[in-house]
Amino acid sequence: MTHPKKLYIKTYGCQMNVYDSERMSEAMAGQGYVATDTPDDADMILLNTCHIRERAAEKVYSELGRYKDLKAEKPDLRIGVAGCVAQAEGAEIMRRQPMVDLVVGPQSYHRLPELEAKSRTGAKALDTDFPEDDKFAALKGRGPKAKRGPTAFLTVQEGCDKFCAFCVVPYTRGAEVSRPVEQVMSEARDLVERGVREITLLGQNVNAYHGAGQGGDWSLARLIRELETIDGLARIRFTTSHPNDMDDDLIAAHGECEKLMPYLHLPVQSGSDRVLKRMNRKHTAESYLALIERLREARPDLHLSGDFIVGFPEETEEDFQATMRLIEEVRYGSAFSFKYSTRPGTPAAERAQVPEDEKSDRLQRLQALLTRQQRELQDAMVGREVDVLFEKPGRMQGQMTGKSEYLHAVHVTGEGIAPGDMRRVRVTESGPNSLKGELA
Repeated sequence: MTHPKKLYIKTYGCQMNVYDSERMSEAMAGQGYVATDTPDDADMILLNTCHIRERAAEKVYSELGRYKDLKAEKPDLRIGVAGCVAQAEGAEIMRRQPMVDLVVGPQSYHRLPELEAKSRTGAKALDTDFPEDDKFAALKGRGPKAKRGPTAFLTVQEGCDKFCAFCVVPYTRGAEVSRPVEQVMSEARDLVERGVREITLLGQNVNAYHGAGQGGDWSLARLIRELETIDGLARIRFTTSHPNDMDDDLIAAHGECEKLMPYLHLPVQSGSDRVLKRMNRKHTAESYLALIERLREARPDLHLSGDFIVGFPEETEEDFQATMRLIEEVRYGSAFSFKYSTRPGTPAAERAQVPEDEKSDRLQRLQALLTRQQRELQDAMVGREVDVLFEKPGRMQGQMTGKSEYLHAVHVTGEGIAPGDMRRVRVTESGPNSLKGELA
């Protein structure tokens, strides 16, 4: 009996990379691979990388170094690097780590089976093109259709045309491209048939979606309204958005679409107009706050999340205080915040940098404010009833864990709860990063 080959994928970074890794796994399943949770027994190791965080490339090289002994023990082991670091570094990865057999960018991973086969001949395989062929169409039907958990990501848009001064995405993911409506609908229906009840629509700039559909290009709001017609789909979310692409119809959808959850991740990065201009964000703090006001008029209970960069080149204490004032006014339920770090090839990398100790001090103060807001809004949930989509068993005996409509993690101990169940829960306790409750 021939044993199946085993594939180990380590995923870095954003939700889109999680989605991409799933599709890579499906593609390689068609070549006889099954997933494994450890590199030790793998026949192929694939690092699906992210280039957003500081020293991203060096972290990948460090991870590759851990596999040298494994490669020496198993010469037939294939090692590949995929994702945005692969796109940015290309052949340099193979030069620095000769044991790497293949390198594939995020727009070419539908060619992964062919690259793996090429590497089996002893040749190095490299593909960091931006091909004209549709990778999603090429991947359709590859691999077995396994049962899914209750939640899933679905990429509908890729790339970005905004060219923020700090960001590498336009260079690693390319220009904005949207998937056709019917392709998205077909994948969504397939996910629901396999057990999914909540779909999160993904894109580097998802609310710029303009996929081809009946009568011309469709907006994200129109796509969401169409997704609402799928029987069995209970929840819809989307991330990540740019303030400038939040149009009237999408704002209205937050109040009109029952399946669209009251949670929105809407990065602003800074509250200083001077910094926003230097970031090339093309909006102001005032326009962002006006947008938040309109969104809350449409959906008063909207839970807001954001992104913040502190210590952007030439940021002053006055600029930083403007960001703190914006946070105080918006009141975020959650947020991601980082110290600015240079990305080679981006405009901001060439500018005068803020001292590291000042960055650290500002980040500490900003995160303290965000944490306080998060706890206050989370504590206010105690005594309320929420709808929880249960996903998996919790850490405690008899405990099940799921997400509320506001994306809070909720733990409930009780009998008769299964993954995929949607139950009404009364919140009884607020912890540091989650809620506890009981069935209502």
